[in-house]
Amino acid sequence: MQQQNRAVPAEPVRPDPSARRPHRLTSRLVRAGLAALLAAGGLVAAQATGAQANGTPAAAARAAANPYERGPAPTTAGIEASRGPYAVSQTTVSSLSVTGFGGGTVYYPTSTSDGTFGVVAIAPGFTAYQSSIAWLGPRLASQGFVVFTIDTLTTLDQPDSRGRQLLAALDYLTQRSTVRSRIDSTRLGVMGHSMGGGGTLEAAKSRPSLQAAIPLTGWNLDTTWPEIQTPTLIVGADGDTIAPVATHSEPFYRSLPSTLDKAYLELRGATHFTPNSSNTTIAKYSISWLKRFIDNDTRYEQFLCPLPQASLTIAEYRGNCPHTS
Repeated sequence: MQQQNRAVPAEPVRPDPSARRPHRLTSRLVRAGLAALLAAGGLVAAQATGAQANGTPAAAARAAANPYERGPAPTTAGIEASRGPYAVSQTTVSSLSVTGFGGGTVYYPTSTSDGTFGVVAIAPGFTAYQSSIAWLGPRLASQGFVVFTIDTLTTLDQPDSRGRQLLAALDYLTQRSTVRSRIDSTRLGVMGHSMGGGGTLEAAKSRPSLQAAIPLTGWNLDTTWPEIQTPTLIVGADGDTIAPVATHSEPFYRSLPSTLDKAYLELRGATHFTPNSSNTTIAKYSISWLKRFIDNDTRYEQFLCPLPQASLTIAEYRGNCPHTS
């Protein structure tokens, strides 16, 4: 259903000593076996106690139910923090070593103990470079994603081209990149700012297997997207004069299928260029959306449903709750 928010032991029996001597070896063997058995039992009990104290059985049950879950149980403070639980490394991808897009920077968790991670490719806007969206790289990667902030072939590329370039970047990451062993190629998402946001919608339309899409103050002359099957969070800004919400983000949202897991977040006191700087509200809901749909991590549903209320930073939030994907 679509909703909207504005706003003491017994004495032992002693055996006859004359009967004990013939069976000394046997007795020693029996005692040794009993001691080993008791020790093993104590170890198992200690392990069970420790496991319960550490919440391991519950964690193991969750892992069995959802093998893609990564990181500790989320908290509001954790997803609003400038860095998440994972240490992050980065590597530069030269435009000369790739085809179909302009290179970029890959940010990834340094840990390999948790297995593979989902992926997010992010495109900049018209006339902009990856530096304009670079803050999202380590912010998202530290929460347990491989993140690729890309440059486009030219800064003037239109949304449809940017959509194809996002898909080319994902293909490079999963097939050829130095971090491909860290990636689960079935868990992919896209983001973008401005025309990169418009390109995000184009990419989702072209590749329905994508699991999350987030256009940030997106711009696209095509305002109808009924073909999209990817869970989509559209982020607009109340003070956007370049891609006003009335002619871009709002119609984008309304045109998405009613059966789709979708949401519309309108930032309060924000402009078209707000996504170009570190922003807690954008990060909080982007992380929650990506975790919920790329990792299928329902621990993050609490931040998305019930729908967030209007606040000092949220002018409006609409969406379908509860989510079904």
